[in-house]
Amino acid sequence: MIGAQQSLRSLKAAKPARVGNFRRHTAARAVAAPPPPPRQQATPVTLDDEEGVGRGLYTSTNQEVRRVIPDNVNGRPVVKVVYVVLEAQYQSSLSAAVKQINETRPELAVEVVGYLLEELRDPDNFESFKKDVGDANVFIGSLIFVEELADKVIEVVQPRREELDACVIFPSMPAVMRLNKLGSFSMSQLGQSKSAIAEFMKSKKQKSGGGFEEGMLKLVRTLPKVLKYLPSDKAQDARNFMLSLQYWLGGSTDNLDNFLCTIAQAYTPALQEVEIANVSEPVTFPDVGIWHPTAPNMYEDLKEYLNWYDTRKDMKFEKDAPVIGLVLQRSHLVTGDEAHYSGVVMAMESRGAKVVPIFAGGLDFSGPVDKFYFDPIRRDIPFVDCVVSLTGFALVGGPARQDHPKAIDSLKRLNVPYMVTVPLVFQTTEEWTDSSLGLHPVQVALQVSLPELDGGIEPIIFAGRDGNSGKSHTLPDRVVPIAERAIKWATLRKKQVAEKKLCITVFSFPPDKGNVGTAAYLNVFGSIYKVLEDLRSKGYDVGPEDEFPKDSEDLIDLVISDKEAKLTSPELNVAYRMPVDEYYKKTPFAEDLHENWGEAPGHLNTDGQNMLVYGKVFGNIFIGVQPTFGYEGDPMRLLFSKSASPHHGFAAYYTYVERIFGADAVLHFGTHGSLEFMPGKQVGMSAGCYPDALVGTLPNLYYYAANNPSEATIAKRRGYANTISYLTPPAENAGLYKGLKELADLIKSYTELKEGGRAGGIVNTIVSTAKQCNFENDVKLPDDEADASDMTADERDQIVGSVYSKLMEIESRLLPTGLHIIGEPPTADEAVATLVNIAGIDRPETEPPVRGLPGILAESVGRRIEDVYKGNNTGNLEDVELNQRITMASREIVQAFVDKTVSGETGRVGADISNTLTKLFAPGLAADPWSAPIASDGEFKEFASADKEGLRTLFDYLGFCLEQVVKDNELGALTEALEGKYVLPGPGGDPIRNPDVLPTGRNLHALDPQAIPTGAAMQAAQGVVDRLIERQKIDNGGEYPETIALVLWGTDNIKTYGESLAQVLWFLGVRPMPDALGRVNKLELMSLEELGRPRIDVLVNCSGVFRDLFLNQINLLDRAVKMCAEADEPDEMNFVRKHAKEQAEEAGISVRDAATRVFSNASGSYSSNISLAVENSSWSDEEQLQEMYLSRKSFAFNSDKPGAGMTENRDSFERALKTVEASFQNLDSSEISLTDVSHYFDSDPTKLAEKFSGKKVSSYVADTTTANAQVRTLAETTRLDARTKLLNPKWYEGNLSAGYEGAREIQKRLQNTLGWSATSGQVDNWVYEEANDVFMADPEMQKRLMDMNPNSFRKMVATFLEANGRGYWDTSDENLDRLRELYVEVEDKIEGVE
Repeated sequence: MIGAQQSLRSLKAAKPARVGNFRRHTAARAVAAPPPPPRQQATPVTLDDEEGVGRGLYTSTNQEVRRVIPDNVNGRPVVKVVYVVLEAQYQSSLSAAVKQINETRPELAVEVVGYLLEELRDPDNFESFKKDVGDANVFIGSLIFVEELADKVIEVVQPRREELDACVIFPSMPAVMRLNKLGSFSMSQLGQSKSAIAEFMKSKKQKSGGGFEEGMLKLVRTLPKVLKYLPSDKAQDARNFMLSLQYWLGGSTDNLDNFLCTIAQAYTPALQEVEIANVSEPVTFPDVGIWHPTAPNMYEDLKEYLNWYDTRKDMKFEKDAPVIGLVLQRSHLVTGDEAHYSGVVMAMESRGAKVVPIFAGGLDFSGPVDKFYFDPIRRDIPFVDCVVSLTGFALVGGPARQDHPKAIDSLKRLNVPYMVTVPLVFQTTEEWTDSSLGLHPVQVALQVSLPELDGGIEPIIFAGRDGNSGKSHTLPDRVVPIAERAIKWATLRKKQVAEKKLCITVFSFPPDKGNVGTAAYLNVFGSIYKVLEDLRSKGYDVGPEDEFPKDSEDLIDLVISDKEAKLTSPELNVAYRMPVDEYYKKTPFAEDLHENWGEAPGHLNTDGQNMLVYGKVFGNIFIGVQPTFGYEGDPMRLLFSKSASPHHGFAAYYTYVERIFGADAVLHFGTHGSLEFMPGKQVGMSAGCYPDALVGTLPNLYYYAANNPSEATIAKRRGYANTISYLTPPAENAGLYKGLKELADLIKSYTELKEGGRAGGIVNTIVSTAKQCNFENDVKLPDDEADASDMTADERDQIVGSVYSKLMEIESRLLPTGLHIIGEPPTADEAVATLVNIAGIDRPETEPPVRGLPGILAESVGRRIEDVYKGNNTGNLEDVELNQRITMASREIVQAFVDKTVSGETGRVGADISNTLTKLFAPGLAADPWSAPIASDGEFKEFASADKEGLRTLFDYLGFCLEQVVKDNELGALTEALEGKYVLPGPGGDPIRNPDVLPTGRNLHALDPQAIPTGAAMQAAQGVVDRLIERQKIDNGGEYPETIALVLWGTDNIKTYGESLAQVLWFLGVRPMPDALGRVNKLELMSLEELGRPRIDVLVNCSGVFRDLFLNQINLLDRAVKMCAEADEPDEMNFVRKHAKEQAEEAGISVRDAATRVFSNASGSYSSNISLAVENSSWSDEEQLQEMYLSRKSFAFNSDKPGAGMTENRDSFERALKTVEASFQNLDSSEISLTDVSHYFDSDPTKLAEKFSGKKVSSYVADTTTANAQVRTLAETTRLDARTKLLNPKWYEGNLSAGYEGAREIQKRLQNTLGWSATSGQVDNWVYEEANDVFMADPEMQKRLMDMNPNSFRKMVATFLEANGRGYWDTSDENLDRLRELYVEVEDKIEGVE
């Protein structure tokens, strides 16, 4: 982390006038309406020094700073008031109101004490809360929306409810609202009966879309309508509740004074006969309006506000000054807690921007946005150039309920960038500063994740909270970049296109000239060329015509100088040489890098004198190469438990982009770079976090693969990226080739001739061919001596069925072919395989429900598809054949449908697809467009009786999906963003599971993290867990596995809505339970009778991305493990308890502490670094790789100390490893398999577990990429991967067609195969042998690879030699000699030696 003081010094040094001006503005108290209450004096809060303040909790503040006891009672009745609130904005005005009562009212005195909801986690605070409620007269609650803490409130208040004089609960969870009691007024039946108020509330809530708060406001405004439904004796109590709500929403000191007096007068027995004088009606403020700290009042009309604003004497603005819309919470304004808003206003205005700060009483801001943010004369033109929400909430709805479609409609109409910044709520400024986690996880879920679903960007903390007064205040080093970033987004709307400067950043990983332009599934230079052409056509300055690259190959040459440049020459084109003194002058945090890298220039991205920035400038477009982490080749640095800072070359790159080249925006090109993975807080970064410091004030656009929402979310939260999704390449079935094709032909012969006398001979040939294809470890085959002629027909069928099943598994596996080019959607034919797989899944959640095509076809021949799959998987020949017929029929049916949508000769779906589909589904057609293959005279006539209505529903859905697949806004979204427009949000994930991922060209988001695991995910997980346990029992002599090590990934859990998370809970026998708002944050231990087996112990290692996105779920898992460990059950039925007891005794700790099973990296660090070591061959032996894993992945989460984040606990990690009997990972998408990315082997614990357990550890992979889910061994999966991709001509020829980048893709698969050998030892020798035959033994293939990308070819040769040298591949001397010769040859070619 950059030193906080250094960061602030640097900020001042870089922009002294601005910071000084900003500080002067915020120091002077702005005149606001209404005036604030006097500041409360309190005993200061002291913070613990330890990480995770307050004994590992998120906050160490307590109620004593909110306790006011009257000094001079003078015989007055004392009313004790206890309150619990979510946020602290009421603290100051409520304390001031109580002091005002005690000083000015002769009739009564008030004692008050308040608790912030988060403080109730602390056992001491909770005990104090019990005591305070025990002798209270009045209890008040508001915004109690965290269920586990709401339960604590109910636990204490419910038993005292009848004894309390009054219990007043404002918008909160229904169970808390039911505590309300004012005389005869009660909400005890809320949600359980049809009372007049409850029904009225429900209808208002449904109409408003703004949640419970909005409904309450509407209820207040329509009070007379409600009261007429009530009996007269209850009307006064109901009126008092409504008055109380109005007082509370008014929030000022006087309103709260009158509120307390009204309640005390009406319900405190000692004041029943006393008339409290001067109790006023509520002073109301506008529900919606415009506020400004120096304005004389609030405005309810934009023209009136502008009349005042444009005649101000204190500020003058340029005629075309950017206008920033600010969104505020009304409660902060009426309670006088608005200094943080004033600070933002002053920061914006001091930088030349005008502001329109709007507020709303509820939490539906779509109305105020429509009312105040459009030009008052021309209502179709936005008046503001950028919107910055300072509420942290979703645009429509607060913590309880959101309406994202309504929010998106509103923002789409406005069509300007939408930033959602965040105030600290549950932590004080000091607690956030000291936390490695950063923002409190509940606040991340409510105020970061949910606004992202609206398309909100840049969740930067803008305000802190004082622990003593509860007041909010601006954080100057956060508000300055927020203001400058908002103004830069606004400027994009105003600046002429020809003047805009754009930096396109590409990645080079691992660092090698053959890897420039690395990105998942993307032809990077082909895509950049397409972007350059598009920008040129729109008027951007891309340089002189004669210097514009001729094609993408020419572009590659220009950026990397010459693909065949000598190693001794500069590796890449140098765009800028930055002198060291300029680097230090323009890089405020440069000295902070000395600790890791020494003084500049260092030894990376330098010529020894200057910092080198690699890339090429084309007019106003700079295509730059992002430097790498820098420690990839350093084994010692890779062993560090926490990631190092960026090196000087990395910092210099971003300094150049922002401060020398002067980019208006940066476009990071493809999945993914390094900036967002640099050290710093997980979410809610400070100026001392490297991603924040590096990106500076640059608007950050980021092309990101649509199937990777988890890492895209890291880019959004830590790199402030406005992501734009791109398609992955079109998928095809893997097909069969060489010996596999021959095997299929033999099986066809067998099925046709098996009744004759040739069956035995054909089966013998099938067996020998299967062995040549290395099937002996996948299928049970007879010995070489066996003769199939001596077998029974059933035995022969079983052998053939098993081989056929494996063969069809290979043939039908989906694989992406080639690389995607931005702006080029697939042809209709290319979309067929994707549509077939979309059609393969039942979708009961859609309206109307959609049945999968295989199920419909199976039913037409009297079978259940589940039974067909089961028989297929066991090698039953009849079922294998039927499954294959269903598969082939499905392809033909979908192909017939797609053929009807193709326009002309293009092979693409026509532009008028919607009209075409309407015609295809018109009533009265002679035949459905998909029916020919299954007609009575069709190729698959056995399915002729398939349910026609079910097929129409399915193809109606597929028509919609096809329309989305071929839509294209990838280029359009980029130019919209560069014009300062709103980029529509869209979910990321697997388009087969969730077609809503389409179309691409949208701002990617994940999901509400509190919504998983869903019920459907739990159901799917149970099937996988049952299969895995049964498989392990077979491999383990019938014994249950006692501990299974699992890896949890962010993207997998987003795509599947938490299936792998649910698997962990199924192993444990714990059921997740939703709260009253549908959020999953409760647990229930299943009984052993229900579970029907022992509880399996788990060792869970979470990826760094999963940790960042799902900290609440990590908390849930740790609670689940501890629940099992403390269950009073026999050891033989509860392996969690059995092991925890043994480990507790061994370590001398409690059973609860011994039950530590959930691990990840240190906060702000990612991966085990094994992948870096393997990719750079910078490791000596497997022990070194295992040490990397132990040092970087042994940070534990403890739900008893959630604020401490991930704490190093290697001892517990090693103790847990000793009991592991199996490891387990998930494959959930056809687009990503084990060797496609390095993440999977980077996190594989198999060999590590074997080291500590001292026994062989089984390793499994669950494959849920199709409806027929499978559990395979890791070895089976690596073989399947090799056959369908690395060794498959369809796959490697598809990549070779992409040239330079395709060659690199092949090299990467081979490298990842080596990674699996290193971490698991589960790669067969024949995989390397056959890969060598394909790529190295064929002279023509050698030449193609060497010409396309000599650097990648050299790496492939080196990988084969390394595999042999490390003992993973045993091969002939002839092969090794050839490889050595090839290495010398390619070295000479690269160095230019003839």
